[in-house]
This record gives sequence, C-alpha cells and structure tokens, in this order.
Amino acid sequence: MKKLESIQFDLSDFKIKIQFHGRKEPLVVHFDTPSRRFHFSVIALIVHEMKKKGQSDYIHIRRHKDVLQRLDQGFSGKHASKNVESMWAKINMAWRHRLPDLETAACFKILDRDQIPPFEKGGKYRYECSDIECDIWANLFSHDENNKWRLKFLSDPAVVDLNAITLSNGHLKGDAAWEAFLDRLTISSGKESAPKKRVTTRRPKWTLALVGVLVVFIATFASWYAFLRQIPQKGGLELPDRPSIAVLPFTNLSDDQQQDYFTDGMVDGIITALSRVPKLFVIASNSTFSYKGKAVKIQEVSEELGVRYVLEGSVAKAGNTVRINAQLIDALTGHHLWAQYYDRNLSDIFAVQNEIIKKIITAMQVELTDGEQIQASAKGTDSLEAYLKHLQALYKIGKFDIENNASAKKLAEEAIALDTNYAMAYRDLALTHRMDVWLGTSKSPKQSMVKCLELLEKATQLDPTYADAYSSIAFSLSMDGKHEKAVATAEYAVELNPNSANAHAILGNTIRFSGRSADAIPEYKKAIRLNPIPPAYYLFGLGHAYCLTGQYEKAIKWCKKAILVAPDSYLPHLTMTVVYSMAGKDKEARAAAAEVLRTNPKYSVFQHEKRATIVGKEEYFKALRKAGLT
Repeated sequence: MKKLESIQFDLSDFKIKIQFHGRKEPLVVHFDTPSRRFHFSVIALIVHEMKKKGQSDYIHIRRHKDVLQRLDQGFSGKHASKNVESMWAKINMAWRHRLPDLETAACFKILDRDQIPPFEKGGKYRYECSDIECDIWANLFSHDENNKWRLKFLSDPAVVDLNAITLSNGHLKGDAAWEAFLDRLTISSGKESAPKKRVTTRRPKWTLALVGVLVVFIATFASWYAFLRQIPQKGGLELPDRPSIAVLPFTNLSDDQQQDYFTDGMVDGIITALSRVPKLFVIASNSTFSYKGKAVKIQEVSEELGVRYVLEGSVAKAGNTVRINAQLIDALTGHHLWAQYYDRNLSDIFAVQNEIIKKIITAMQVELTDGEQIQASAKGTDSLEAYLKHLQALYKIGKFDIENNASAKKLAEEAIALDTNYAMAYRDLALTHRMDVWLGTSKSPKQSMVKCLELLEKATQLDPTYADAYSSIAFSLSMDGKHEKAVATAEYAVELNPNSANAHAILGNTIRFSGRSADAIPEYKKAIRLNPIPPAYYLFGLGHAYCLTGQYEKAIKWCKKAILVAPDSYLPHLTMTVVYSMAGKDKEARAAAAEVLRTNPKYSVFQHEKRATIVGKEEYFKALRKAGLT
C-alpha cells in the first residue's frame, strides 16, 4: 500500500494538500507570503516537468532559468533575488535544508486539521508533526548526488503514484492549470486599471482629529509592542534574553581571491573575541559562513539565526595596506547603529579588529568590566607574519584533505618559529597531527595523538583562557577513554566561553561517551541554538543521545537532519543504522547500513570496535551487526 493517497497542488491558493492513508482530513501546507510563494512555484515547476516526462525523474532546474526568474520576480516581490546566482543559492538552501523540515516550517505554514477555523502554525511556532508525516514530507525532496541542480520532488515511488499528484487552478487541471499559473505573472506585473472616482463626504473636523489620534496611538502601540517582544516579526527563532549578534562573512574585495583566508580569518577573530563576552549571545561562524558569497537580506538572517544585530562588511587587501568597511545593523528596525571605513597599514590589523569589537559592544549598549574588556580582544601575537600564517593554516585545516593538512602543518610550525608563545599556532599544529590520524597519513596513530595532546597542553599553558584548546583536549581525552577527565575539561571550556557552540557540542560528546546520555541532550541543544545551521555531528550526536535514552522517534528525526546536512558522510548513516536497529526497525536499519557501505565501502565493525572507547559500546556494535554490518 502507498503511504499517501494523493498530493494536490492548489496553484490558485498556493497550498499543497497531502492525503495520508487512514486520515479523514488532508495535511495542508500553505505558502502564505511572497517569498514563500516563490518556493511553492519551484516545487510546482518540478512536479509539472516530471508529469510531462510521465515518470518520477530528476529535473535539471538550471535549464529553466528564464521561467524561474519570472516566478521569482512575479511572486517574491521585494524579496526577489538581485541576480540569477543569488536565486540559485536561495533555491539550493531551501531545497536542501528549509523545505524538508516540516516541524519548524520555515518556508510555509501548516493549517491544522483539528481546529475550526484553521489555526496556522509554522514560522516561530513548531508543528507537532508525527514521525510518519515528518519522514514522508522530508523524503519528498531529493537531489542528484552527482549534480546538485538535478532535483526531484517524489524520491520514493512507494510513497505515492506520480498520477496521484495533481496540479489544479480553480476548475483547470494539469497543463492548463500550469499555463494559467504562469499567465497570472503577466497579469500581476501589468498596468493597474485606473482608479475609480470616489465620492467623498465632508466630516466634522473633530472626527478627523479623533481618527488621527487613533492612528498615532495604534502606530505607537505597535512599535512599542514589537520593541518589548524583541523577536523577528516574520517568525523564526525567538531572540535570547541578552544582546544577540551574527557576524556575516566579509566580502573579499581584493584582486587576489586567494586572500579569502585573510578576510575569513579576520571575521573569525571578531566572532571569537565577541563570544568570550558572557553578556552577549554570539552565533557561531559555522552558521554565519553558510551565507558566504550569497546575496542576503538582514531581516532574513535575523529570523533564521535568531539574533537582533547583524554585522556585515568588506575587506580589500593590497600589499601592505588594507581597507575595511564594517557596519552594524539592528535587524528589528533596519537602522544602521554604526558604520566606519578603516584605511590602515597591515601592521595595524590587530588595532582595527579590537576597535571594531569595542564599537560593536558599545553600539549594543553592553557595559564591560576591566576583565571582560581584556577578554574581548582579538590579539594573540605581536607578530603579523605569525598571525597571517595562523590564518592560512586554519583555512587549510578546514579543507580536510591530505595535501592541505600537510601545508597547514608547515605553516603552523613556521608561525611557532616566529612567535614561540603563540597559543593559537600550537593548537593549529595539534589539529594537523590529529587530522593525520583521521586521514590515514600517520605512521603511528597512537604517537600522533600523544603529540596532539602535548601541543594542546602547551597552548593552554600559554593562554589559560583558550577555551577552544581545552575543548580539543577534552575530545582527545574522550577518544582515549579517559572519560571523567574529558568531561571535566570540556566543562571548563564551557565556563571559559559559554557562547561557544563547539564547546557545548564537545561537552555533549564527552558526556555521551561517558555513558550519561540524558545529560548530554541539553548541551547539544545549546550548541544548536548557538549554531542554528550546525555541522552534522551536532545532529547525529543528539540523535544518538536520544536513542540511548529510549526516545527513538526523536532520535530518528535528528539523524535524518544530520543526513540532510551530510548525505555523503558515513557517520550520520552509521548512527542512523544503530538507531533503527535499537528501535526494532530492522528493514530501515538494513537500508541505513547499505548507505554506510555506499559512503564508506571499507567500513568494518571489527576495526571500529577495537578503536572505540564509548561506555556501553557493546550495545552499539550489537545493533550494527544486527543490521548486517560486519
């Protein structure tokens, strides 16, 4: 039996009606705003093209550029993309991350079946969808792994027949409905008819005055209410109880695009320094850098990341000079709180960074103690050359490949030679030794991990407030089976920097590895709030923690989110296999196990079990073997 009876696209009202088997009323997904209607039209276009082919097949959307631009301009209105590349980025982000998420419903609203009149959920609310609803909806969106622009709406024919998916526009069906939908664009963009003459009557002056007073009162009340609420008006994540900020990646205006490492590193330094201030709420760079190279609207960033303030800017580096432009925006009002140009010598970069940080804090009306002011400093060395090598090394480590890791190791060693007291450079070097183990390039993995730990200890000796170094130590101790010490070290890292999403995530990992899964869950949730577009390991770590506490439905949900983020990494699929297996879903577990081998053909339960140090690992590997892995 198919999982769904039918899916109907109501092109006249921007609704998708999904009829589940055994349900009296359909699930109604409503795309209720101009920007959301564009995403509805993208789905409808793909369905229309699939039905023209007569089969569930991928549609290459770049071949439909012209009609998509028409749809964007026609339905998105002022939210339309400024150019075609930003439109592709918008579609890609929505299709991979936002549209498949039925629970938070960022791109639509759910019309509740149980309320009369319908009660709209979505946006800042959460739709309490059942597992089957969330799973089926998420699996309707897929893309070709070899070509991200080949999209398909119906990825599993076992869900519903293609013939049971219909396009309607009033009394019109199929091609006629679609053509009428496109014609609607032409009408909406045409000239408006001349306004009819209005017959006016004179009203007493006191009536007009009263109306004026009421208008002023309503406007004032609305503004005051919005200010008190301090939440984005279109929904999204609710703002924290302290000043919150996202620092977007600055635009690299240098002629040499290889200078990206400098621009990104400078921004990362600002984020790191701000995150050390406990009175602030600072979004992690993992999330903000997802906007790199994209044309974004500040209000949308505010909603998606759940912050009030957004910093953006640009950097132009030429020889020994640098021009930096930075501006801080209040996303609730759209006002620029502070903006400034800096034309300086490269040697002044530390002073510029620290001035930007101080200006941001002042503009957000945050008062710091002397100790907090020292903590909110981006400086780590007096050597500009060592700093630049650190930035290059960190940039290359993030590439996660053998060649870049070898280059990063050399750069970190050179930075240490230039400044033997530079804590960040020691951590860079430590990460390259650990990366050698992960990439399989270490001649002695055990010795590489010993060297990694020694370098991290050196970093903390040089800078006792270096939270990232303590988190890295905690992770290494946990991998070595020293769970009690690992948890204590990870907790100390969080104390040093409560704004660090990575510190909370690693604390969650160390607690989970120590066998206290229930205590790990809050730490993962804090990490995800600080990093709303998180790496996959936050998500499947939380999924595994839910699994070990017997909350299988939640575990499955979070593992599926991890797979959406990293479909070609074997670790999310591995955790999903364990979750399905422990939940007694044997068929699904075997399918997940097949994905493990697709993404990592050399995976071996035997080899993994020998290295694993997690408390209670017997149940973990028993679940993998039950799913057919060996």
